[in-house]
This record gives sequence, structure tokens and C-alpha cells, in this order.
Amino acid sequence: MTSADPAADAVTSADPAADAATSADPAADAPVRSGRSGRATRDADALAVASFVLGLVGLLVMNILLGPAAIVMAVIALARSTARRGRALLGLALGVADLVVLAFLVTGNGAVGWSFSG
Repeated sequence: MTSADPAADAVTSADPAADAATSADPAADAPVRSGRSGRATRDADALAVASFVLGLVGLLVMNILLGPAAIVMAVIALARSTARRGRALLGLALGVADLVVLAFLVTGNGAVGWSFSG
């Protein structure tokens, strides 16, 4: 394929199949993620899930330890811009709820410990 403009012919490569393959593939123009950013996102997602699980379990047992741990993990996950933002926010809310439950139990019993037996 030749055109009237010799400069346009010089821009195209010698392999027309390669030109067609790169222009037909929109993913080829997308930026390539490095392994570091993928790993950082995966770590932030794991922190978001861990904060959710710790906050949920902390409502039942060991809320004095699991509540603050859930809050810290959720804040770190949000700071690292996790893809699971909703899960991190739920972990944050459950961690705060753990501390609220602890506060009510301490004011009711006058002690940090509590049991189901009454």
C-alpha cells in the first residue's frame, strides 16, 4: 500500500500484520501494572477483609483487642486505597461498635470481663 505522501509510508513498519495486531488490540495501549502495585492492592484488600472479620468476631469475644485491631487495619486499608472500600468501611464501623459494646458492658458490670452466664 503506497500513498502519495512518502513521509506517511516511512512511518508505517515493514510488517503490516504487526500494525494490524497492535491497532486492533485496545489492551495493548493500556498501561501495564507493575508487580509492586498489584501486590500492594492485594495486601490492602486482605487488610480490608481482615478488619471486617475481626470487627465481626469482636462483637462476640475479646472486643477489647479485636475492636482496635479492626479499626487500625481498616484505616491502613483505606489509606492504601483498597479495591474493597466497602468492606474496609464495614470493618471500621464494626471496630467502633466493638468499643461501644465494651463501653456499655464496662459501665453495666463495672468490669472489663463479661460472660453469658449472668
